[in-house]
Amino acid sequence: MTGRPVTSIRAHREIKDGDLTMVPMTTMHRPRPAQAPSDAAAPRVLVVDDEPSIGELLSLALRYEGWDVCTAATGTAAVELAHTFGPDVVLLDRMLPDMDGIEVLRVLRADRPALPVMFVTARDGEHERIAGLTAGGDDYVTKPFSLEEVAARLGRLMRRTSRVTDDAGRLVVGDLTLDEDRHQVTRSGEEIHLSATEFELLRHLMRNPGRVLSRDEILDWVWQYDFGGNESIVELYISYLRRKLDAGRAPMIHTVRGAGYVLEPASA
Repeated sequence: MTGRPVTSIRAHREIKDGDLTMVPMTTMHRPRPAQAPSDAAAPRVLVVDDEPSIGELLSLALRYEGWDVCTAATGTAAVELAHTFGPDVVLLDRMLPDMDGIEVLRVLRADRPALPVMFVTARDGEHERIAGLTAGGDDYVTKPFSLEEVAARLGRLMRRTSRVTDDAGRLVVGDLTLDEDRHQVTRSGEEIHLSATEFELLRHLMRNPGRVLSRDEILDWVWQYDFGGNESIVELYISYLRRKLDAGRAPMIHTVRGAGYVLEPASA
C-alpha cells in the first residue's frame, strides 16, 4: 500500500461547500482493481458524520482498503443503521445535529456492549479526548487527519477488541476485568479505583495483552500526538497503576528493559 498519495481531510474541508467532482483526481485514490472473491467477508464500518464531503471521502478511502461502508449523517440514523447494517466498528463524529456523539455511543453500547467505536471530531482539547475515551470510546482522532491513518487505526482497533472482550463486552486479562460502560476495574472481584488517565492507560494495556508497548506508543495512544510531555509521564503513570493493581498480589505489569511495558496474567 505504500506509494499512494495520503489525502488530508484539511484540504477537502476547504472546499466542502463545492462540488466534490471538482477535486483533482491526483489527490484521490485510483479505483481498486477487481479482486477474486474471498471466503472472508469484508469488515463493516459505520461512518457517522454530518459533513457530506468528509463522509464521502472516508467512504471512498475505506472502500478502497476493502471495507464494507455504510454512512449516517445523524445520531438517529446511526442507531437505526447499527441494527440493520450490523457494523464491526463505528467511526463516530462527536458533533451531530440531533445528538452528541457520546449519547450515540451509549445507545449503541446498550445493544452491543463490545462494539468498537472510534471518535472523530474537530474538538482537539485534551478534556474533549478524555471525555470521549472515559465514556467508552476505544480511540479518538481529530480533524484534520490522514485517511490512510484512519483506515489503519480502524483495522488495529478491530484486531484488538476481538481478542480480549468477554460476552458482556468487558476486557478480561487473567483475574483483571475492565468494564468500559461502568468505568469500573476489578481484580479477583475487588474493585480498584482509577483516575481517567490511569483507566485509559490500563485499557490500552489490556487491549494488547502479552505485547510489549513502547513508551512512545503509549504516549501517542493515551496522551495523543500533540501532547507536549515526555516519556517520564508514562513511567509515572505505570507506577501509579502498579501500586493499585499489583499491591499485595502477583504482578501483572512488567518492564521490558529498553523496550517498554507488557501486561500479562499473573503467574500462579
